[in-house]
Amino acid sequence: MKILAINGSPRKTHNTAELLRHALEGAAAQGAHQGETVHLYDLNFKGCVSCFACKLKDGKSYGKCGYRDELSPVLDKAFEADALVLGSPIYFEAVTGEMRSFMERLMFSVLVYNESYGSLLEKKIHTGFIYTMNVPEKLMHELQYPQALKFGENDMARLLGSCESLFVNDTLQFDDYSKYVVTVFDENAKKKVREEQFPRDCESAFQLGARLIQKASHK
Repeated sequence: MKILAINGSPRKTHNTAELLRHALEGAAAQGAHQGETVHLYDLNFKGCVSCFACKLKDGKSYGKCGYRDELSPVLDKAFEADALVLGSPIYFEAVTGEMRSFMERLMFSVLVYNESYGSLLEKKIHTGFIYTMNVPEKLMHELQYPQALKFGENDMARLLGSCESLFVNDTLQFDDYSKYVVTVFDENAKKKVREEQFPRDCESAFQLGARLIQKASHK
């Protein structure tokens, strides 16, 4: 069993990356013998460039992204995997631009322009999405973040096989809030959430990774 973690955060050791690490540990506990994290911000790549090489009849890139850059080998690994776990902070009510570009390149190549907008993928790749954000859970629902993010999850489920999500709220953004102009947050309250809630979020990420491999094992 292979699982690939995609980090859409510019930081390699903070909230999103830590949660992805726990997800890979959960996958390993269920028998995943290969786990790897890709940091999208390390790569020089674009989103879909509308070349349509993946849709060209009898084309050499039919069903796969024909645009070549530093994301290309990552896409190859993604389609070889049994499970994917994607992680992104939420910037302006959406995943980061790097994550969105990855999703475009991943999904468009296997999308079929037919009546059902089906998939060319011959196997299921079970997918999980971990979202990290500064806003508390109550405000997240008031602002309808889950509904907005559901569109991407539905596309992942339809084209790859399945998708489930984990929302991690009220995250600690700075080690020392006094160094920044951040009057909307209470540093002590943030640190309390980090100490009390974040370990539970890490356990949820562990269980997410485990479930993805369990699903892949029962295909």
